[in-house]
Amino acid sequence: MKKTKKTAIRKSIPLYVLLLPSAVLLFCFAYLPLGGLVIAFKDYSPALGIMNSPWVGMKNFLQFFRSYQFPITIKNTLILSLYGLAVGTPLPVALALMCNQMKTKMFKKVFQVITYLPHFISTMVMCGIILIILSPSNGLIANIIRLFGHEAPNLMGNASAFKHIYVWSDIWQHLGWNSIIYLAALSSIDPTYYEAATIDGASTIQKMKYIDLPLIMPTIVVLLVMSAGNILGIGFEKVFLLQNTLNITSSEIISTYVYKMGLQSSQYSLSTAIGLFNTIVNFAVLLVINYIAKKTTEASLF
Repeated sequence: MKKTKKTAIRKSIPLYVLLLPSAVLLFCFAYLPLGGLVIAFKDYSPALGIMNSPWVGMKNFLQFFRSYQFPITIKNTLILSLYGLAVGTPLPVALALMCNQMKTKMFKKVFQVITYLPHFISTMVMCGIILIILSPSNGLIANIIRLFGHEAPNLMGNASAFKHIYVWSDIWQHLGWNSIIYLAALSSIDPTYYEAATIDGASTIQKMKYIDLPLIMPTIVVLLVMSAGNILGIGFEKVFLLQNTLNITSSEIISTYVYKMGLQSSQYSLSTAIGLFNTIVNFAVLLVINYIAKKTTEASLF
């Protein structure tokens, strides 16, 4: 047995060598920085350094919990995350089911390419497009509304409209790309199931309901668990680029608040504490959702 393991390791040496640069980069950029988390429990000063800065224990966490921004940032982050999860989970599945039922291969390929393309637009360009389209002075929507004799509203200045703009623009951009994994799962279904259903007189909707959905449900559950594990991890770039003084009551989330506290206000210890709190909550939610999924559907991430 030992000789077999040694032989297998010896044969795999070229693969280990190829893996080594990636492992070194992962260690340097993902694990070494974890030592800096100690800043969250200190009153960090760049002049004193991490080791010499005085310990303050849970002071930075308590400062965040007691601040007026705590309920605002948590609420806004949860709203954007849960809204995006509720809309962004079923729509890619529906798109994949629809594409899977297309019979004309040429039309199917063209349709898929059209839905995939927005995914490759950079976040900055996407935000620029949103701001131009929603501009109350010369935007596309403003010009259409003026054709009917009405004045266009300033949607980007409306705090209540921010969540809808953020989520639905995100859905439009990534809908096609997110459906790829479901299409891959659908392509692995045994065609004899469809043949048997056709013989029994099943309609297209019935095939989707009784064949497609049950067989790709494990994939849906696993992706849902992964998304739920990042429930407080809303991306920083898009929210920050769409944020302004008029909609900040709805657009201030944990990641933008960490940026402002850490880089703009130089409160490094506080921003580190907030980021650590965010990570711990995400990890706890991941464990809970994974446990529930495992008990209810027998499909889980681990």
